[in-house]
Amino acid sequence: MGHSEIESKADFDHIRYAQLWEDADVLTDALGDCAGGTLVSICSAGDNALAMLTLDPAKVVVVDLSPAQIACLKLRIGAFRSLTHPEFLELTGSRPSKRRAELLTRALEATDPETSAFWAGLTPDVERYGIGGVGKFERYFRIFRTRLLPFVHSRRTIDEVFAPRSPDAREVFFDTRFNTFRWRLLLNVFFSRFVMGRMGRDKAFFDHVEGSPAQHVARRIRHAGVETDPSQNPYLHWILKGTHGDALPMAWRPEHYDTIRARLDRLDIRPGSLEAFVSTGEKASGFNLSDIFEYMSPDVFAQVYGSILSAAAPKARLVYWNMMAPRRLPPSFRGEVETQHEIEDRLKARDMAFFYSDFVVEEVLA
Repeated sequence: MGHSEIESKADFDHIRYAQLWEDADVLTDALGDCAGGTLVSICSAGDNALAMLTLDPAKVVVVDLSPAQIACLKLRIGAFRSLTHPEFLELTGSRPSKRRAELLTRALEATDPETSAFWAGLTPDVERYGIGGVGKFERYFRIFRTRLLPFVHSRRTIDEVFAPRSPDAREVFFDTRFNTFRWRLLLNVFFSRFVMGRMGRDKAFFDHVEGSPAQHVARRIRHAGVETDPSQNPYLHWILKGTHGDALPMAWRPEHYDTIRARLDRLDIRPGSLEAFVSTGEKASGFNLSDIFEYMSPDVFAQVYGSILSAAAPKARLVYWNMMAPRRLPPSFRGEVETQHEIEDRLKARDMAFFYSDFVVEEVLA
């Protein structure tokens, strides 16, 4: 399958994302009623695959090219089985802790030797930042937050970002207090294609991106600060403050903890590309495709899309994000798939993963 295009260019031997930066609330809503069905999910750090268990599927098949990202999910499984919810939040880095090494050891006791050995080498970083803070993407934001942001905004201003306000008041705050000349200068430098490719995402992930990443980030931060409520945004909170506030990602919330823990055996982890599922002849009723299409040329995207359709049951939904490279239903499949515009519009308005420019929900016709 066409995943080899990115597989041959990007490095997959380290943790790129130590936590999920895609909103599981809109993902699970978009997938619809999946009770008793088979779901397929790109792993990344594993949080959204865990969140998909709340839909009560028969199983969630989890695939990823990166052994390091698979190790993130396997550690989470061990943590869910071994830790209380408050302990889990300490281990992730969502809450302060002085005992993360101990919590990590307990979580790893419920994993396999390979996963345990992988994470043992990261213990010092886990102690400092939590398991949700040790990826390349999280280090990128940490440099932004600790070394550069203090020259632009005071801690008081950052705290005030998360004060509950009406949309009109948020707009006034953003325009008069936050969107300063120094802030715009920082965005133009730190979120340039060169810096992001060197320190944040793998540079190969920008091969099919058009336009300025910095201008894209500026537009999306305004969306997050004005059109959605920052006080309810766990992703923005982590970027600007390094922990979560009262808002948590879906899989990390207390109301879902026991449900997810009771269904962990429904996870079916298959290292490799989506071909690990497609080639089996199985049919899925829903796909969490993350933003994988963004890393493909249009021709490869169409090829991979067709392969996914061959493994999709009637009425299956394909859910995915675009950040800077537009990818939607290829014209050659318009007779087989229908875009769910009403669902997209409703969910885009409350998607807290603000840096994505588009959220796509497509349904396979009967």
